Amino acid sequence: MAKKKTTTRDPILAAGGIVTRGTSKPSFAVVRLRRQKSWVLPKGKLNKNETAIAAAQREVLEETGHGVAIHEYLGSLAYVTSGRPKIVKFWRMEASRKPVGKLMKDVSAVRWLPLDQAIKKLTHEREREFLMRVGPQTLEQTRGGKGRKAEPVEIKVMPAPSRETPRARPASVASSKPRKPAAKGLAMTLWRWLGR
Repeated sequence: MAKKKTTTRDPILAAGGIVTRGTSKPSFAVVRLRRQKSWVLPKGKLNKNETAIAAAQREVLEETGHGVAIHEYLGSLAYVTSGRPKIVKFWRMEASRKPVGKLMKDVSAVRWLPLDQAIKKLTHEREREFLMRVGPQTLEQTRGGKGRKAEPVEIKVMPAPSRETPRARPASVASSKPRKPAAKGLAMTLWRWLGR
């Protein structure tokens, strides 16, 4: 059986967590990447044959040093990075009280902040917008709320129309599932991945 080669058109699949610590006044984890010096949500790429939820748990442990209890699926971010589509799925997670491991070498710091401060600390607009959307429901569930769970949030940041301008347009946000695309290939791969 021939091994499938990765192409520049194949999406990068990643997973992570909206990680809280504490229940009466929960704080949210944001991590600082050493090379980019950017503050991000804990997440990372899937290893070969790894499920998204297993990758999310592994990445959060590596980037925060904390073991986590995984709860409901919160949604995904889809954007283009280095010319390739990237899709990141997120779950709500509650961290252990104390670290159980060391931070991976790519992470220089972890901060545990109240929701509003965590949103402001994030470097990328797409992650700020995502946390603004899922943060309140995360607080409600973490505090033991019994209310109706919100639908997962899907945020897509579309590439600029011109190849000369690599910046992204403002994110379009939808709280319901996207319509199934008619095109095959990459579009179908993205649809299957986002469809959970």
